[in-house]
Amino acid sequence: MKLTGYEDLCVQRTISNIYKAFEKLICEKEYQKITVKELSELAQINKKTFYRYYPTLDDLLTEMQAKYAEEYLKEIKEYQYPKDLAKSVRAFFTYSADQGEAYDKITSSVVGNYVGIRQQMIDNVMNSTWGESKKFNLMTDWQQNALLNFVEQTGLNVYKQWVSQGKQEPLEDVIESATLLMQGGVNNFLKQNK
Repeated sequence: MKLTGYEDLCVQRTISNIYKAFEKLICEKEYQKITVKELSELAQINKKTFYRYYPTLDDLLTEMQAKYAEEYLKEIKEYQYPKDLAKSVRAFFTYSADQGEAYDKITSSVVGNYVGIRQQMIDNVMNSTWGESKKFNLMTDWQQNALLNFVEQTGLNVYKQWVSQGKQEPLEDVIESATLLMQGGVNNFLKQNK
């Protein structure tokens, strides 16, 4: 249930407890092994209360991902593509690094429910950003898909690598490497496809 801020304090607290419990469970086990019963117990609510707000765990996960996407899009809403690609890469990495272990697990997962829901979030972000670019909109569908796939996979794979290696590299070094890779690839692609 997306909060508007006008809900009763009890409702706000309940939703907050559901989120916190869900994030804790995501960090502790595989998504398929999380049950509404244990989430409800951890959130200190009964199962009926959970179902009042979410028909399924997938709905809660979808809402959580939508919240991540919405917050990230607020940070980059003024960017113009491809001109602000470097700013966008920096925003993605700093935003992602601030989200915590549950976000990292969802973002870095290669199988299961996280992948499909994460892809919906990525598609939303890419369409909301690159979809506004004049250069991008002059491309064929194939060129657009190739460019979006490159940007998406490069950023995501560099982030996954950083997470899987325990975030040992300084964030600034990771951002610089990802920016060089992405900016070089995008600039060369755009030159070839005028």
